[in-house]
Amino acid sequence: MLVFAASGAGSLVGFVLGLIGGGGSILAVPLLVYGVGVASPHIAIGTSAVAVALSALANLAGHARAGNVRWPCALVFSAAGMLGALLGSALGKAMDGQKLLLLFGLLMLVIAAAMLLRKPASGAGFQPLTAASAPTLLPRLLGMGGLVGAMSGFFGIGGGFLIVPGLMGAARMPMLLAIGSSLVAVTSFGLTTAVSYAASGMVDWPVAGLFVAGGVAGGVLGTALARRLGGNKALLQRVFAGIVAVVGVYVVVRGGLALLG
Repeated sequence: MLVFAASGAGSLVGFVLGLIGGGGSILAVPLLVYGVGVASPHIAIGTSAVAVALSALANLAGHARAGNVRWPCALVFSAAGMLGALLGSALGKAMDGQKLLLLFGLLMLVIAAAMLLRKPASGAGFQPLTAASAPTLLPRLLGMGGLVGAMSGFFGIGGGFLIVPGLMGAARMPMLLAIGSSLVAVTSFGLTTAVSYAASGMVDWPVAGLFVAGGVAGGVLGTALARRLGGNKALLQRVFAGIVAVVGVYVVVRGGLALLG
């Protein structure tokens, strides 16, 4: 039963990631807790971080080959974010698991609202990170990277949905380049969080392996469907935002009831 539950949950996350290109990892923790039956929210977060990091690394290879990664910006953003992720994961491990789940549910509602309200940006005004642009661009990348990394580490999420607009805002980066570059940060943040949780014995490795294996299969199906649907990606993102909101309400209610006893 565990094999089917863990691989099925991974397939669903991978399918969503392949279909709309981001946001799917926000479902990993609630799926592990309420679907797979991982007893501890902290173990669910640590296990999710492993799966998210490996999935992002696999996707990064394809974007790098296609030339969609702006390495200087991505590496600076990621370096700051890794420090943030260390701090965030330390704070997350110290917090009561049910309170952490409640905050996670609230984060899901915020992300759902942001997905519904976000307007596409043109990426006009993008400048690569150079000696000339560093005085202006470097502080924005470091500040945004640290903030997003801290949230990623605290909640055990890849943070792709936060990183993409972060890169677009800090560096005025076009969407496609922001998506490719964000995978450097997602991989870095996920690995940092995973190492922190693994050092505390808060990773279920068999479940992580099954989740990743399912995610690979789901990602293939999601990517294939995305190619067929073509221009309906905006509609799909709105539908997915609704799903995230519903799951967020469920997590908030379950977390609130658990705290009330």
